[in-house]
Amino acid sequence: MKNRYYKNDINITIRLLIVLCVALVFLVYITVKTTGNIATVFAPTKELPIYSVETPDKKISISFDAAWGDEYTNEILDTLDKYKIKSTFFLVDFWVEKFPEHVKEIAKRGHDVENHSTTHPNMSQLSEEKIAEELNTVGKKIEDLTGKKPTLFRPPFGDYNDLVIQTARKNGYYTIQWDVDSLDWKEFGVQPVVDRVTRNVRNGSIVLFHNNAKYIKEYLPLVIERLQEDGYEIVPISELIYKENFIMDNTGRQILQK
Repeated sequence: MKNRYYKNDINITIRLLIVLCVALVFLVYITVKTTGNIATVFAPTKELPIYSVETPDKKISISFDAAWGDEYTNEILDTLDKYKIKSTFFLVDFWVEKFPEHVKEIAKRGHDVENHSTTHPNMSQLSEEKIAEELNTVGKKIEDLTGKKPTLFRPPFGDYNDLVIQTARKNGYYTIQWDVDSLDWKEFGVQPVVDRVTRNVRNGSIVLFHNNAKYIKEYLPLVIERLQEDGYEIVPISELIYKENFIMDNTGRQILQK
């Protein structure tokens, strides 16, 4: 009698395993049919900012974080004008406060003027209320100066967690990182920046520069010329990213759903 019950338990277990396997296969089938990406089935639920964009076009964006000085801002704007390029600037509140005329000039020349926080903190260490305050304090000042509310947010130090991205989204922001870091702040010189950027870009890349990097007047024209020679069109991040109907892969690459 005991043997018969034991066999029944094994049979029930086997049947349950079969049902679970069938359910998993069905889930994989539905997901692949919907997204074309089997990795989506097993992808973590962790929120990711936008590091780059999947696109067949040779389009990229270059961006400038402005958190300290403004010594080279006019030269940067003149260089961008010379090559007929529109870019994206991420501004911290105390930079906005100190250089309001530059904020207006960046906007006047047709560039994205976006949010880089109020006090430049490690955002992942803040509560939802404090994150929203970091976003909205400087966001309101940028809107007052330019007439346009920023919609892109770059976390200081590239530091984020799920709450940061979710709170940014609630407040009308896409969280933006980068997939090509110029490392210009390390002051290695001109050629290392040119080589690092031009060797690592691909379709949909977002490049990180800093507006007050030491050699920016020298390397920026060289980088732009090389990128244009390679056939890349340089556009603002607001034009590069998808605003809806997209998914993210596990590298933070934005993929349009068709």
